[in-house]
Amino acid sequence: MPDIKLPDGSIRSFAQPVTITEIAASIGAGLARAALAGKVNGNLVDTSYLIEKDVDLAIVTDKDADGLEVIRHSTAHLLAFAVKSLFPEAQVTIGPVIENGFYYDFAYKRPFTPEDLLAIEKRMAELAKKDIPVSREVWNRDEAVKFFLAQGEKYKAELIEAIPSDQQVSLYREGDFIDLCRGPHVPTTAKLKVFKLMKVAGAYWRGDHRNEQLQRIYGTAWAKKEDLDAYLHMLEEAEKRDHRRLGKQFDLFHMQDEAPGLVFWHPKGWAVWQEIEQYMRAVYRDNGYQEVRCPQILDKSLWEKSGHWDHYKDNMFTTASENRDYAVKPMNCPGHVQVFNAGLRSYRELPLRYGEFGSCHRNEPAGALHGLMRVRGFVQDDGHIFCTEDQIEAEVTAFNALVKKVYADFGFNDVAVKLALRPEGRVGSDEVWDKAEDALRCGLRASGLEWTELPGEGAFYGPKIEFHIKDAIGRSWQCGTMQVDFSMPGRLGAEYVAADDTRKTPVMLHRAILGSLERFIGILIENFAGALPLWLAPVQLVVLNISEKQADYAAQVTQKLHQAGFRAESDLRNEKITYKIREHSLNRLPYQLVVGDKEKADGLVAVRTRGGQDLGQMTVEALIDRLQGEVEARSGTA
Repeated sequence: MPDIKLPDGSIRSFAQPVTITEIAASIGAGLARAALAGKVNGNLVDTSYLIEKDVDLAIVTDKDADGLEVIRHSTAHLLAFAVKSLFPEAQVTIGPVIENGFYYDFAYKRPFTPEDLLAIEKRMAELAKKDIPVSREVWNRDEAVKFFLAQGEKYKAELIEAIPSDQQVSLYREGDFIDLCRGPHVPTTAKLKVFKLMKVAGAYWRGDHRNEQLQRIYGTAWAKKEDLDAYLHMLEEAEKRDHRRLGKQFDLFHMQDEAPGLVFWHPKGWAVWQEIEQYMRAVYRDNGYQEVRCPQILDKSLWEKSGHWDHYKDNMFTTASENRDYAVKPMNCPGHVQVFNAGLRSYRELPLRYGEFGSCHRNEPAGALHGLMRVRGFVQDDGHIFCTEDQIEAEVTAFNALVKKVYADFGFNDVAVKLALRPEGRVGSDEVWDKAEDALRCGLRASGLEWTELPGEGAFYGPKIEFHIKDAIGRSWQCGTMQVDFSMPGRLGAEYVAADDTRKTPVMLHRAILGSLERFIGILIENFAGALPLWLAPVQLVVLNISEKQADYAAQVTQKLHQAGFRAESDLRNEKITYKIREHSLNRLPYQLVVGDKEKADGLVAVRTRGGQDLGQMTVEALIDRLQGEVEARSGTA
């Protein structure tokens, strides 16, 4: 007689073993129709799952995040079902859920075409409408291998052969299509109503370039049509905002084959960079950080001591000289420990905060590079705090408040907080990791923040708080981090003299707010669609003369703006003023200043905002006061 405890605390008792479907039906017919899966003691299961003992149960519907994941996973299988029905010779491989959708990899004799995608999507819709039951079966491993080999599915057989021979495997059947999967899946194809295939791309079997190349079909799936429409609109907006296109359009930067994953900054782009770097330099100064600068290349032995060589060497660029092996730094932390170690430290100096605009290089795969968002060479607003265990909570709390202020200054007020916990490959004992994770939780509680936890996603040397900002079209970007590290300082010999004259190892807090400056600038470009707020805009104002008679006056106004610290240009071309205004509007400059005979005679400028608002005439001095207030407030007309 299993007793089922529901999320509201109520308990339902049954006289015999019972399925998720039957429990949902006992609660209400509407819930039974809506049920996609169940969550038994925290584990997702099919609605056909038989409960034989007391458990905690939640019925999963399309209103739940888990429900959306089940829909997407099941839609990936529906895609494979449709491909096999249209192209029987195609071989299926794997089809996982990814952010906002799913993909499935296929081996087929020719490339899939856009027309093929349309046909596959149409077939998926037909199969969904047929309301085909989806059922789970448990097979002997060798039996499953034999079955898939007989079907000509060598990739699927290879996956199953990797499973120990004494284990059984779970397969899912829908109609005449059978696929290997742990599940769970929706109970019937009719639950899959809102989906769209997006594109085809190449992919290597098992992600290894030495293996066969497969075809990866990407798709997206949602619970409601309006969610799909919103997602497709977001993609359309994202394409318009692509920082690579806008970077070229506004002459900010470029990248080329001779330097893969590295950026050539143009004067306008570098102006944006410098504004951000100087802003962050003031953040360092105002919050007790001492700026340092460390070498780009360090002896391999130091990276071995820090733990990076064992856990990160595949991502490091290396070189050699005079029989010594070196690595280009992928991270700044070991260098900062060397600065700490350069003198005898006292507990009275702690917390000791170092900051660096540290230039790092990581050997990212060529296929993963993506404009400014994923590069091989980048600069971080990096910092490391050396402190005692008792100081961790106060430092984490202060950093949390600082992050919030900085993001707000850049126009980001929607920030999600996540806590990445110990990974499988790590240094340090479980006891040390318990202490580090609890320290971060205490800091988050003291800050009054809510957070979600990410098991297994911490760095090899410590757990980390992640700060995810949401942009203007709803995308989330992970930027800032705060990590507690009890391991690296000891590995690198860091110590201080405690109050009782003993030598102790400091705790090291790794922290960044913006993360990679390259990536953050890419995020800013896309967030503002290139129309950066006044304080960040590479060109803040342009002065336009109506005729040649005002050219000297326009140049004088521009000079006054330069002297006041603004990035201003003058457009003295012999073109109609309407043409000039239209052209500079396309360049999305924050302000346009028009000067004609009347403005010249009265010492005024006619001011237009980026949004086309006419602010009327004002003196240059009044305009400068206005602009300075706008810059100081970090606000703008973007």
